[in-house]
Amino acid sequence: MQTKYKSVPIKSSEITPKEDYLSRRDFLKQMGIVTAGAALLAACGTPADEMPATPVPQILSADQETSSLSEELTAQDAVLNYNNYYEFTTDKERVAKLAENFQSSPWTVEVSGLVNAPKNFSIEDILGNFSIEERIYRMRCVEAWSMVIPWNGFPLAELLKAVDPKPEAKYVRFETLADPDQMPGLSNGLYPWPYQEGLRLDEALNDLTLLSTGIYGETLASQNGAPIRLVVPWKYGFKSIKSIVKIELTAEQPSTFWEDIAPSEYGFFANVNPDVSHPRWSQASERRIGELKRRPSLPFNGYAGEVAHLYDGMDPQTLY
Repeated sequence: MQTKYKSVPIKSSEITPKEDYLSRRDFLKQMGIVTAGAALLAACGTPADEMPATPVPQILSADQETSSLSEELTAQDAVLNYNNYYEFTTDKERVAKLAENFQSSPWTVEVSGLVNAPKNFSIEDILGNFSIEERIYRMRCVEAWSMVIPWNGFPLAELLKAVDPKPEAKYVRFETLADPDQMPGLSNGLYPWPYQEGLRLDEALNDLTLLSTGIYGETLASQNGAPIRLVVPWKYGFKSIKSIVKIELTAEQPSTFWEDIAPSEYGFFANVNPDVSHPRWSQASERRIGELKRRPSLPFNGYAGEVAHLYDGMDPQTLY
């Protein structure tokens, strides 16, 4: 199968250097992110008890160049050894070890619900029938840090078209594998397993919404969400669900993992919005991993031109 490459506008100077990906924990400590309680872990970052409380950031002006950033992509071995995947552990440096024997083949993604042609897709079906592209996307965590990552995958819209959604379908629900024999973190009773996320159907059909099967030109590793995960670049990172086993089209808005745990902190839409702060983190600016200064955050993570029209007429305060 031939890989296609599709350009998504972004400066090459914004690509995250490998040494900065590895230093993510030190960076988060320097940022001084505050948490609300030891029991609640952050949606896409460091556990609560690792975050001090005295940030004194500098802010990049909106027109300030970032020429000091390297154009080198993060090395794959760095990504393989620092991961956020609570089904295995909340300790990012142990995920790779605990996931090393994870079985991602055989694998089936069940697509059902309000569709005319429900289907179970094997991972071989997916890789053989959908054209894989490379997309370089910004990734913005709700904890106010960001990076830029090259993904391999295909638009979710292509898979949804294959099952022919019914007119009454308005939302798409996603579910992660929950296998306690392979995922020791599932024994943590604080969380409402399985991990589930959701999109409105028009969001799911947007061309930016990606089902990723690889990263940096290679197959996704277990700790990165193998064999298939979601990437939604204009939303906070917790929306990009890993190791998907079920996709269901529904008429009603589905429940989502972090919203169920802390509805005052994590909304359904979770669009990057610098004007609406998280209760614990301002979203007005962010730290790009590898930069010493903070930069202004962009509405919809810089993808407003592609997605802002999806929310015409809605209260921006609800889009968090």
